[in-house]
Amino acid sequence: MRLAINGWFLSQPYTGSGQYLRELLRHLPDAAADLEIHVFSPVDAELPPGCCIHVFKTSLSGIDKVLFEQWHFRRLVNHIGADLLHVPYWAPPLRSPLPFVVTVHDIIPLMMPEYRGSIGDRLYTAMVSAATQGAEMVIADSYSSRSDLLSHLHLPNDQVRVIHLSVGQQYQPSDSIDVDPDICRRYGLSQNYVLYLGGFHHRKNVHRLLEAWTWAADAIGEEYPLVVAGQLPTHADGRLFHDLPMLANRLGVADTVRFIGPVKEEDKPALYQGAACFVFPSIYEGFGLPPLEAMACNTPVITSARSSLSEVVGDAAYLVDDPEDVRALGAAIIGLVVDGALADDLRERALRQVRRFSWERTASKTVEVYRKAC
Repeated sequence: MRLAINGWFLSQPYTGSGQYLRELLRHLPDAAADLEIHVFSPVDAELPPGCCIHVFKTSLSGIDKVLFEQWHFRRLVNHIGADLLHVPYWAPPLRSPLPFVVTVHDIIPLMMPEYRGSIGDRLYTAMVSAATQGAEMVIADSYSSRSDLLSHLHLPNDQVRVIHLSVGQQYQPSDSIDVDPDICRRYGLSQNYVLYLGGFHHRKNVHRLLEAWTWAADAIGEEYPLVVAGQLPTHADGRLFHDLPMLANRLGVADTVRFIGPVKEEDKPALYQGAACFVFPSIYEGFGLPPLEAMACNTPVITSARSSLSEVVGDAAYLVDDPEDVRALGAAIIGLVVDGALADDLRERALRQVRRFSWERTASKTVEVYRKAC
């Protein structure tokens, strides 16, 4: 089978969609020896053996992204005689010369009105929603996401297949009980801290985490500061993004909150490993990689029971039913830091839960979808 893959997210390798694409390409050749994989990308990249890259140079602006998805990709695949197309994020072509599979990680613009944004955003969402109807098969990251797809896009049950994601091999428990001293120096950390690592969209709920920290800071803040890792938004509009440092100041917790900025990809495992606990209070996720990454590093996790997150963490994390209940979130942080027995129990459960996911299984099940669609 000759497969053509939209490789747009090779240009953004550390986003969730970029990680999914990279891991899929790494494991697909072993999952099916007869698979001939051609990747069409706006940037050059070194791909695993068994994958051939075709670079179509274009800018990475919004309009050029749409042109790549709807015109250039469709035109380029005609030259290789592909049997099937795979678009590994929610951007299928309205008109396709071949059968295609699309992976829909989430449908946030349909689920959350504040993400519908401009008329351009709404038109794009309407276009890809309509185009998804033409897919032979649709892959969802979770049963929660599948339910959203069936409900909002009205797809047939047998058209949507759940294939869970996984975490990279670099996410492992630490051999040491101490935080990596190089990590401490690089990011100005102490030996004890509570960690948030992720994005800063409104749905990530980090503003509520800071409000919850007002309940936790007096009890544990001096010994366990809250470390907020990631590139803070440059434009805080109060709708999709918040000015978190200003909020920490207003709440009176700035002295126990550390905003450490972007983290190098190779430093993420050590940052997880050194945390007393990892807090991920998101309101909506299609899957939720950061909690699983933290669990793979044997770090106790607090997350919300919303959307896919309870499905991903199972019984191996401290679930907060309402992540907007800041007192409950604050109590969870205090409880997990001070209750060593609870933290140890979650660590043991976490390693069992993580073993349920593997990129090898993801690739194998994806090949099954290809064969059904072709």
